[in-house]
Amino acid sequence: MQTEKHLTGTLVLSVFTAVLGFFQYGYSLGVINAPQKVIEAHYGRVLGIVLPDRYATNASGEDGTFLQAGTEGTLPPPTDPTTSPHILTMYWSLSVSVFAIGGMVSSFTVGWIGDRLGRVKAMLVVNVLSIAGNLLMGLAKFGPSHILIISGRAVTGLYCGLSSGLVPMYVSEVSPTALRGALGTLHQLAIVTGILFSQVLGLDFLLGNDEMWPLLLGLSGVAALLQFFLLLLCPESPRYLYIKLGKVEEAKKNLKRLRGNCDPMKEIEEMEKEKQEAASEKKVSIRQLFTSSKYRQAVIVALMVQISQQFSGINAIFYYSTNIFERAGVDQPVYATIGVGVVNTVFTVISVLLVEKAGRRSLFLAGLMGMLVSAVAMTVGLVLLSQFAWMSYVSMVAIFLFVIFFEVGPGPIPWFIVAELFSQGPRPAAIAVASFCNWACNFIVGMCFQYIADLCGPYVFAIFAGLLLIFFLFAYFKVPETKGKSFEEIAAVFRRKKLSAKAMTELQDLRRSEEA
Repeated sequence: MQTEKHLTGTLVLSVFTAVLGFFQYGYSLGVINAPQKVIEAHYGRVLGIVLPDRYATNASGEDGTFLQAGTEGTLPPPTDPTTSPHILTMYWSLSVSVFAIGGMVSSFTVGWIGDRLGRVKAMLVVNVLSIAGNLLMGLAKFGPSHILIISGRAVTGLYCGLSSGLVPMYVSEVSPTALRGALGTLHQLAIVTGILFSQVLGLDFLLGNDEMWPLLLGLSGVAALLQFFLLLLCPESPRYLYIKLGKVEEAKKNLKRLRGNCDPMKEIEEMEKEKQEAASEKKVSIRQLFTSSKYRQAVIVALMVQISQQFSGINAIFYYSTNIFERAGVDQPVYATIGVGVVNTVFTVISVLLVEKAGRRSLFLAGLMGMLVSAVAMTVGLVLLSQFAWMSYVSMVAIFLFVIFFEVGPGPIPWFIVAELFSQGPRPAAIAVASFCNWACNFIVGMCFQYIADLCGPYVFAIFAGLLLIFFLFAYFKVPETKGKSFEEIAAVFRRKKLSAKAMTELQDLRRSEEA
């Protein structure tokens, strides 16, 4: 039977509905960026803080005092003499980064809730978190805005942490084998589309102004509601029904809905084989993953690729690109940020084709090296901006190249590699640990970048350049090629590297003893 016949209306609906979860994730990543000054100025009014020039802007982004409807002149005097702009920086950094705390907390519960409730019911239940979080942010003007926004982003982060595990799980299980790779990459496209939507809607004349920013922050609740109602039409994963619950007839029925008029027995046989394999391999706990020497090298690689993805500086671009473009002397920084979103989306599509044709390792290395060169160029551009006005163009081009090289390798590949490094037994624990590590690094960057940028000024991306060099060297020497290889073949690569390192150590010890 031809592959095209497997792409049924029910399958398209199911995959589209599921990846709406990743659209919300992308929207939440990007939405906090464009209206930064407007929201910071509002925080300042609520907290009674007199703002320095970099915060005191009007809704159109012009320097000067922030004019509120019905007021003329300047901000009110501070209600508490002990408050300072440093408190404002803390609240803003927390508003950005608390989203990742929610993701960290919920990343360990994905497997449990997915198995306990089923894939579809689990996505339905966790949508309540998204709706609640978006309501808190949408109502931020009716209470202490900084508390409501921080709370809303934390709850939304809980949703995104759960959704980022449940969505790939469901999509991979409902997709036919021939389409699993292509449909599985749609989550990355959904993320960058969500980022782009948030950047466009964040324009001053749309929702990124003093009147409409609460609606901007809470708007992904609409996607959550849409997903909630569409999920009621989606079939449960046949693999979950067969392998986890043993409901053979229900699994066959859902397969026919997803595949159309085709014999489900071939896939049922595959599920039976998968069920037997899963039963024969003992499940590995997180503690065993770290204590067993058998998994040590694979765990180190899995964690390092996640760390390199986040500490590369990409989330600094997503969270703070408007601010960075402004420092680079760009006249309309918000439009430049939208340009980054467009480039990000286009090269995500291109990267899908590249990942299938080229090796994971080679693309990962190429991406890291390209980002390293771009970070150096960005630093040079920012440092020399005061001497040469045209350096603003160097910084802007460097940011665009930075994003392009991220999507070539370090963006999508860490998730591919983690799944490919481990067999059925240790895979769930490894993915949970890798996900936690990714969210934790996301939080650190979101919380610390504004402070580091204020401290280091134009040299801030030199730090990321140094880290990228370390990540490149680690990947060159330690990360194996996984494309087209079985788990046994990958494990053999790690064993050879371990034996090679052991032999080198013994040789060095022998030479020292001879010299002595």
